Parts: sequence; C-alpha cells; structure tokens
Amino acid sequence: MTTTSNSITGVILAGGMGRRMNGADKGLVLLQQTEMISWVIDILKPNVQDVVINANRNLADYKKYDVQVVPDSIEGFQGPLAGFEAGMSVAKTDWVYTCPCDSPMQSPDLLPHMFNAVVENDVEIGVASDGDRTHPVFCLVKTELLNSLRDYLKSGERKIDRWFEQHTLEVVNCSEFAESFVNINTEEELQKTELHRSTHGD
Repeated sequence: MTTTSNSITGVILAGGMGRRMNGADKGLVLLQQTEMISWVIDILKPNVQDVVINANRNLADYKKYDVQVVPDSIEGFQGPLAGFEAGMSVAKTDWVYTCPCDSPMQSPDLLPHMFNAVVENDVEIGVASDGDRTHPVFCLVKTELLNSLRDYLKSGERKIDRWFEQHTLEVVNCSEFAESFVNINTEEELQKTELHRSTHGD
C-alpha cells in the first residue's frame, strides 16, 4: 500500500451555487447536526498532507475549520475545473485529490485505493469509477498540470473530460467503495442520507 499523506493535498469542492438545493451553500448544510464539509474534512485528513476548501461564498464560515480556503480565480461559478485550478494553485504537494463537499459518505479507503492505482500505472490523472460510470470530480491530478489547466480554461473550455483527454489517465475501479459517491443535491437526498446514517449507526 502506497503512503499517501505526504504526497497529496485534499481539495474539497464547495464552490457551486447549490441550485437544486434552493441556492444553499451545500458544504454548510447540516447532516446529523454537523455541516457536511466537516464530515468530508474528517474523512480526508488521515490521507493528505493539507486540506484546502474551494469556496466562493461564506468564506468566513469555511475558515473556521482552520484550513486554507481558496475561491475560484475565474468569476461566474465556472464549474469544477475552476475549483481544480484554485486548489492546485496553492498546493505544496505533487498531487491534489479533489472531491465534492456534498459526499459525506466517502470511505476513508477510497483515496489510498486510487493513489495506488495512479502510481502503479504511472499516469497524470486518476478518476474514480463505481463500475458503471465515472465520477470525474473524485480525481487525483498531478499539480504539475496547473499550467495546462490554466491554458485550457483561458481558451474558454470548461468540459472536464476534454481536459482529461490531453493527459495520461487511469479510470480507477472503485466499485467496492460505491457508496462513497452518494452525493446530496436536494432536500430529499439529505433526508434519505439522514435516515440511512441513523439506521446504520454511522
């Protein structure tokens, strides 16, 4: 098992507009009386050197977690790649691992599993798959690709898959951690997750 902690900065993507949750800042939405961002920070910390939150609203609320908070450098809520760029721009490690703030059921074993795969296959980007489809925001990226990403964004492109195609990529089979990819976009999904966690004693 490859050691991850000294090599990776965890970048939690909390920069969206929360349209499907009536504009709520999803990282600050409560799950079992705890903000979702807190669950994700606790999951990542054992496996990363630093945690960075990419947020575009309520920055003071995120800073209370005593981690670096970085907004997009591109105005207008331009999507996950803008969050990748923000996190990569401050990372002091060889890799960043990105994940969304609204996926509080991630397995702590997901990131080490992905990191082993990218190191073993000597690639620049690793993307998680649940066995049926890929989840591109659960991603390991070499920080040396920052200039490539900036050039891509400056060209007006925003599609994540097109940027991935420019680099060596491993789609990592993470089907054993499929529950990690449950994300909470609506009030209904929040209630369902609350019920699941209380039922299973999480």
